[in-house]
Amino acid sequence: MVNHKRRKSLLKLLAEHQVVTVPQLVEWLNASPATVRRDINWLADRKLLARTRGGARNIEQKSRQHPLASETFDNNIQCFASRKRAIARYAASMCSDEETIIINGGTTTFMMAEFLTEKPLKILTNSFLMAERLLVSSKSEVIVPGGTIYREQNVILSPFDNDITQHHYASKMFMSVYGLSLLGLMEADPVLIQAEKRLISQTEELIVLADSSKFARRAGLILCGLDRVSTVITDTDVSDKAVQMLEQSGVKVITVQPDQTDAYGSEHDGDALSLDGQYDLNSPNTYYMEMLN
Repeated sequence: MVNHKRRKSLLKLLAEHQVVTVPQLVEWLNASPATVRRDINWLADRKLLARTRGGARNIEQKSRQHPLASETFDNNIQCFASRKRAIARYAASMCSDEETIIINGGTTTFMMAEFLTEKPLKILTNSFLMAERLLVSSKSEVIVPGGTIYREQNVILSPFDNDITQHHYASKMFMSVYGLSLLGLMEADPVLIQAEKRLISQTEELIVLADSSKFARRAGLILCGLDRVSTVITDTDVSDKAVQMLEQSGVKVITVQPDQTDAYGSEHDGDALSLDGQYDLNSPNTYYMEMLN
């Protein structure tokens, strides 16, 4: 039994019995004690159950968290949100009616959806959250690649080189990144590198959405060099050194003033976030109910 199905079954059993032991789960799930203990630890780390001596117990739904998107996505969309929202608004203003664009699966790019509601566009995205948001709130035609949904990274990735993305070419691609340096755009996850490289090859102009905090971040994976980047949109807190580094590499830099009032929550407070009623990434019930259904 694959991990996801086994953990789903474990939660169903826990909802029925409230308290279970490792030997019981070994028998019911037809799994080894070591596998059962790993599953208990994995689910407990995500607050979907409570560990007990020799097993696990059910917990109240109100204490559970919803990891439909990764914890990184959940947390990052609340950090520096006023900066990201201003950057997203400016990026959306760069789109012309009927234009074909690509938007990748990042927190800043996700905020673009709010400002694209009235623009008829053709949008290719590898983010299932972005695709659903656009389908609900915009007039755009939305295209997603076929493949596997990677929940933790919030991307759809095909195992085949000849997926649907190769048949679409965009005038602009709007991209969020983990970090920027003189070496180029940086990511921390190999899955994201694989997904983004395909999209970058299908666009004429690469526009990076990066709040000023991204210039202090370093990662071990280079997505592409700065020579592939046309424009970086950042906020007014960016350092002169970072701007000079980009401009000397031939990158156009646009700085925007962070929003004074923030529809996405405060900069660092970590409060629950409701994305215009479409998603509540901290909702206590959504993921648990999904696991049980």
